[in-house]
Order: sequence, then C-alpha cells, then structure tokens
Amino acid sequence: MDKTFEPQSIEQQCYKSWEEAGLFKASGSGDPYCILLPPPNVTGSLHMGHGFQQTIMDALTRYHRMKGDNTLWQVGTDHAGIATQMVVERQLNAEGKTRHDLGREDFIKKVWEWKEHSGGTITGQMRRLGTSPDWSREVFTMDEDLSKAVTEVFVKLHEEGLIYRGKRLVNWDPVLHTAVSDLEVLNEEEDGHMWHMRYPLADGSGELVVATTRPETMLGDTAVAVHPDDERYQAFIGKEIKLPITGRLIPVIADDYVDQEFGTGCVKITPAHDFNDYDMGKRHNLPMINILTDDAKINDDAPEAYRGLDRFDARKQIVADLDAQGALVKIEPHKLKVPRGDRTGAVIEPYLTDQWYVAVESLAKPAIEAVESGEIRFVPENWNKTYYQWMHNIQDWCISRQLWWGHRIPAWYDENGNVFVGRTEEEVREKHGLGSDVTLSQDDDVLDTWFSSALWPFATMGWPKETPDLETFVPSSVLVTGFDIIFFWVARMIMMTKKFTGKIPFKDIYITGLIRDENGDKMSKSKGNVLDPIDLIDGIDIESLVTKRTAGMMQPQLAEKIAKRTRKQFPDGIQAYGTDALRFTFAAMASTSRDINFDMARVEGYRNFCNKIWNASRFVLMNTEEHDTGRDGGEMVLSMADRWIWAKFQQTLVEFEKALEDYRFDIAAQTVYEFTWNQFCDWYLELTKPVLNNDASTEAEKRGTRHTLINVLESLLRLLHPLMPFITDTIWQRVVPLSALKVEEGASIMVQAFPEVDAAKQDDNVLADIEWVKKFIVGIRNIRGEMDISPNKPLNALLKNVSDEDARRLDAAKAFLDKLSKLETVTILKDGEQAPASATALVGEMEILIPMAGLIDKDAELARITKAMEKIEKDVSRTRGKLSNEKFVSNAPDEVIEKERAKLDEGEKALAKLKEQFETIKAL
Repeated sequence: MDKTFEPQSIEQQCYKSWEEAGLFKASGSGDPYCILLPPPNVTGSLHMGHGFQQTIMDALTRYHRMKGDNTLWQVGTDHAGIATQMVVERQLNAEGKTRHDLGREDFIKKVWEWKEHSGGTITGQMRRLGTSPDWSREVFTMDEDLSKAVTEVFVKLHEEGLIYRGKRLVNWDPVLHTAVSDLEVLNEEEDGHMWHMRYPLADGSGELVVATTRPETMLGDTAVAVHPDDERYQAFIGKEIKLPITGRLIPVIADDYVDQEFGTGCVKITPAHDFNDYDMGKRHNLPMINILTDDAKINDDAPEAYRGLDRFDARKQIVADLDAQGALVKIEPHKLKVPRGDRTGAVIEPYLTDQWYVAVESLAKPAIEAVESGEIRFVPENWNKTYYQWMHNIQDWCISRQLWWGHRIPAWYDENGNVFVGRTEEEVREKHGLGSDVTLSQDDDVLDTWFSSALWPFATMGWPKETPDLETFVPSSVLVTGFDIIFFWVARMIMMTKKFTGKIPFKDIYITGLIRDENGDKMSKSKGNVLDPIDLIDGIDIESLVTKRTAGMMQPQLAEKIAKRTRKQFPDGIQAYGTDALRFTFAAMASTSRDINFDMARVEGYRNFCNKIWNASRFVLMNTEEHDTGRDGGEMVLSMADRWIWAKFQQTLVEFEKALEDYRFDIAAQTVYEFTWNQFCDWYLELTKPVLNNDASTEAEKRGTRHTLINVLESLLRLLHPLMPFITDTIWQRVVPLSALKVEEGASIMVQAFPEVDAAKQDDNVLADIEWVKKFIVGIRNIRGEMDISPNKPLNALLKNVSDEDARRLDAAKAFLDKLSKLETVTILKDGEQAPASATALVGEMEILIPMAGLIDKDAELARITKAMEKIEKDVSRTRGKLSNEKFVSNAPDEVIEKERAKLDEGEKALAKLKEQFETIKAL
C-alpha cells in the first residue's frame, strides 16, 4: 500500500469499476428494500443538502445490499419546468431571440437539446459522492413512460370530477407570466411604507380611515370591513363608501377576521388581489375586480389615467392623486414581508386567473389515515403534527402553469370554448363524436412539476402497466427528505399512490435536518456562505472560490462583502478532503436536530480518521503479508487481547445496526469511530506487539494474533463500507486474500455480506479483563507524564489492596503489562506493609505505587513544579478577579461567564494536583 492515503488517486477509478460491473442493480433475491431518490432538478448542481441526504440514502442502500436484501435505489431527475425554461430562454436572449421567435414546437426541441448536452451535471456529481443507485433504471419526469402515467392520472381524476377548471387567486410571477407554488415564493422582510387613506361615506355623514402597504390595489376595492363587535363602527355597517379616485360605491361589511387592535380597525377589501380578502369576498359574495394585466400593469378596468402603467408607477401616481384630493392621511415607514419569485426576484402578485385544480379533500382522508394507523411512520415522530396540520387544512391544488416546458394539459377546446379532456385528440374526437370539421386546440398550459413528482413512487415502477416492479417495490422502504417539502411532495405522493395503487408509497419517512453554515445561517447565494460538496472533495484555491461565490448574483452590490468574508474564512482556499471524509462528516452530523451547523473542522478531523485507518491497515499488512495468517488452517491460540477485540467488535456491530435501524446515523458513526480509533488502532494494535515481537511466543500464538489482526480489519472494513465506500474497498482488496473470507478474484467489498454477530465471540469477562489492563497501563503512563519520567525508563511497581481477581488478571496479562507499561518488577505489598514515597494510581480498589527515589532529579523537579504553580496561580488570580468584578459579571454574556468559571475550576484543580506532587517529591 502507498505510504499515505490519497483519495484523488483511487475514487474515480473505483467508482468506474463498480458501475461497469453492474454492482448497483437489485439482486432479484432476498426481501425487497427500496429507496426513491427525491428527483433533483435537471438544471441543478449538487449542494450540501443533496450531499447530506444522498450520503444517508447510499449508506442505507449499501447496508441493505450487503445484508442480502433485493435492494433498489431508484434514481431520476425532475424536468423542473420553470428553472429549465429560464435556462434555455436566457441562452436565446443572449442570441437576441425569445422563445416566441422559435414557436412552441421548436422551443421544446431546443430544451431537449439542452437536456442532452447539459442536463447530466448533477448525476455526474452524485457519482463523485460515491452514490450507488441503479443508473440503468434512471428516469426523467418527461420520459415517454412517465408522461403516459401523468396523462392517465389527469384523465382519471377528471373523469371522477376531482380535476376541474376554475377562476381563483394564485401566486403570479409577472416576469415568468405563470402561477407559481408557495415553495417558489420567498417571503423576506423588507423596508416599506404604510399609507393611511380617508374613505368618505357616500351619504356624507362621515369617513373611515384605512391603511395599506399596496395603495395601487385600492382601484380593485369592493368593500371596507370592520369587526362586528367593534363599537366604534356599529353605525357604519351596511352603509356605502364612495371610493376615492374611482367614485365607485362599495359597502361597509362586518367580519370576524378583522383585527380590531390593528391600525384603525378598518380594512380595505380587494378580493382579486389578496388571499385573505379573497376568502372574505367569497363569504360576503363581493365582486372580484382584477386591475392588473399578466405583466402587472394596470388594465382597462381601471380609470383611464392609470391604464398601462406598471404597478409601482401607478402606486406613485395614485398616492399623489389621493394627496391632491385630501384623501391621504399619512405615510409611515413599515417593515413587511415581501413575496418574491425565487427564480426572478420579482414581487409576486395574488392574481385572479383561470387555472386547473385538483379537489383534494377525498384524496386527503386515506392519506391522513395511513399515518394515523401507523402504516406510514415519520422519523422523528414529531413531524406527524406538521403533516396533520397541513392535511386537515388542505386547500384544492392549483396544478396548471403558464409555461411551454412540461407535461401539456390533455384538454382541448372547440371554437365555442367547450373543454374536452382525454389521453389524445383522437380519443377526444371519438369519445365526443367530434368530426374533422370541428377545430380543436389543446390547452396551452402545462402541469405543475409537483404533479408528476407526486406519481414518482409508482410511475417509476411502470404504472399504469401491471409490472413485477410495482408488486415488489411499492411500497418502498424509506423516503429520505427535508421538512420543507412534507406538504408539497410527501403528502401528495401518499394521496396519489393510495388513490391509484391502493398501497402506501413508503413505510418510513425519515426527515433530515437542514444543513446550515457554521453560524447557523441558511446557506444562500446572497449570503455568500454556500459550500459546494465537490470543492470539499477536490479542494479549491481561494481565487476560484471567491469567483464562484460572487458570480451571477441577483444583488451584485453584495459581491465585495462576500469576497472579503470568504478570503478571511478560507485564506488558502479549501483543501481536498476526499469523499469518504465528507460522507463520514455528514453521517456524524445526522442527528434528530432540525438544524445542522456544518463545521469544516469536523471534515478535517474525519480526514485524519481516514489517515488513521490507512496507517493501521499498513501496520496490519506489514505484520501479516509475508506470514501465516491461518487462512489455510493450522493451530491457533488467541491471546486475551485477541479475544477482547473480537468481543468488542461484536458489541460495536450490535450498536451500529441498532443505530441504523433507528435512523441515528450520528450514533452509528460515533460507534464505529470509537471502535476503530480508540479500541482497534490505539489499543489492539499495541496489544499485538507483546505477542508478535516476543521470541517466547509460540507459532500458534503468533498465528492466532495475525489471524485476528487481519480478520478483524477485514470485518471492520465491511462494517465501515456503507459510510466510507472508497477507502474500504481499496484496502479490502489487499486484506481479503489474507483473511478467512474466500472470494472470487477482483470481487468488490460492496457485494460481500455485512458482518454478522457471532455469539461465540461475545465475552463479557474478557471485555472486563482488558478494561482492567487498560486502566493499569494508563495509570502508569499518567504517573510518567506527571512526574516527567521518560517513557523508555523501566519502572519498579508496588501494588496494594490486591484482590484475588486482580491477582488473576496480573498473571494472565503479565506480557501486556510488562511490555506496554515498561515494568522491570511488580511487587505485591503485604497487608500493613509500608511503601516508600511514591506516585500513585488507582485501578478499582487496587493501588499502583511507583517509588520516586532515584527516578528523578529532586531539586530540578521541585523547581519545575514551582514554576508551573506560579504560572497557574497568576491565571487563577486573574480569572478570580474578573469573576468578582460586578461590572464584568453584569455586562458579559452568559456563555463568557460560564467559560471563565470553567477556566477557574480547571486552574484550581491543576494547582491542587501540582501541590500534591510537590509534597510527594519533597518527601523523597
């Protein structure tokens, strides 16, 4: 093996060999285990959230594959209607064209061309992460088979009256000219204004003052609402207002929704331009007056002076006109949440348009019952509440989008506006008896991307055909996803899968936390704190990192600030940590927390872990490759340490599998880390030396230890493999020929059986024995450290309070204790026998004493301790002073005070220890 671990030299070749050998395919035997990849946008690049969730999915996939399950990780990408159309439109704009210059058909061809050339970025990056889905089954939501499933679902729901067309309020993006989902709207706090306006009663008997953040919408007001219990306005209810500027008469109505305490307690109602007003408008049967065009200009239903003006220009004009009429009371600064399109940054308008909807009430009921009955389980369980809250308050789902790229709605109109729904135009004509003399035109809209995503669990398995995959892999085993799409995706998959297959889509829903930066802030382009997983794998220089973080920003003015922050945080760029270190970091951070702060120091720590595994493996190979490891038989005697490491491995295996079963990847990672680093590398490798390097050891003892070394390492590599695929397979190829495992030449670790607990190797007694040995050795090492005694100097140990069990262990572990503690003699003191001045350590009730006489230069040691005490006394005194300063204690943050208290406590303990040492040495 190479002297150092270089991930760049092994990863891509390793992956290529797995993929070419077809190792990612489902085996066809064993219990079915299936995971559905949440399909990333075809336009997307791998981000930290993807990296995190895909590490978890891949760990589960690799684990179940090794457990012998019929394991399928179904992979695919989403056509991402808006995002993809925007990418291709930008390319056309750069050529001085628009999609309208091409026409719909040629534009769609252009999108497919883009998809073929540039649509594979994210799947290439997934391969870099070491993911092992069955790429031969990769699907795309616009593929022919999936498109047929989409059409089938639409037609069937329409036939049952569950899809209908209606005029309702939607989120409208005036740049894209389409309805968008709530998930595509970013609500961020911005500085705005509140305009207070005077609305006079038509009979001249008084006036009401209303306040708004969007004064232009007053052109569409159809009422003013007050609370029915508000005594101030009882006399106004039922009267009419003469709306300023337009002169229209609108009623004063009473509604419980109005908050009496907010503003003046009077609310202007614009049902066609506000979601809450829309609901109130329906309750009171108010007219809905739309005042905007598709691109958010004032339309012809408004007074002539404002027609054709952009909504914000109209706002200025209306405010000026209100002021001129004496109807403007005041303008106040006001912080408000402004809804902006996540793709365009444009302010989203609530807008009244004709759209297609799914009536979801009857679909929601079985989906709620599936979770209530325990048929589907949320992990962590508290996400049930979020799911129920949404499902019990579910609204009909707007599924149409005013785009060209996507699944076109299978509906046709005749010249009279009659609508016909069917799988094809031919089917429509046949079903409704429409001859060739009747002109039909297909609906221009496409379906919301979430509509096709909702069919993912069964459409990817061949539905509407009856396929073996539908029988085998529906329901899938677990869905790994984020809490932000429980409603948009998870709930809809449950509704649709129950409706069309009668089955649940998945048994478990594991909701991960959200990866944030080291300060707990959400990673976003505008904050300049985004990390690219590939940069952590390959490394990136500072100039390239700054360029990456500041390119293509929606707010270019932030670029300088972001560049400065990036240079400060990563003065030398980001070093290459390799995939395994990154994956292990993701697993170690996968707690039940809703937010996960990503810490670069942990990636570095787990890169060191990779080095530790590599170096330990080199040690094992150096001690086994040219020797007899018992692979072909021969007498073997296992030492106490050999039996202990096997027992410890069984314990680790049980804990690791329990953690995976509970989706506690953080505990699984911690368990295997602790065993590998602390038990195997730090202790067991040391404990093999007294056997292997001892001429007195028999050949059977040496063979037993070599056999244990190689086979524990081989088993450990299989245990680690689901989390760290590359390093484990690379080392395993070298280790397995020396182990007891017989495999074909060139076989991969990923298709080997996962280690199984061996009851014969579980041994509580040997676990207790070696813990005792470790305490003994650590006790001696601590004395050496405290007394500044060279680790190579042989010592004479005296033992006090030795029980029969201690005596047994002393005898059984003599070779380990002598070698690793560097002991010349060990003498057991009789009861009442006095020991000379000694440094001491405790192992249970037994006391280890190391006589100091002749071991150290007394005067030099006293001088060293005095100097150390003086330094600590100064620090303790300074800290005490801080904590007794009332000004400091009252002004400093709690965590700073806590830190100072801990520092004081630590200092006082260190001082007490040094004083004790001083007295011991002084007495020599």
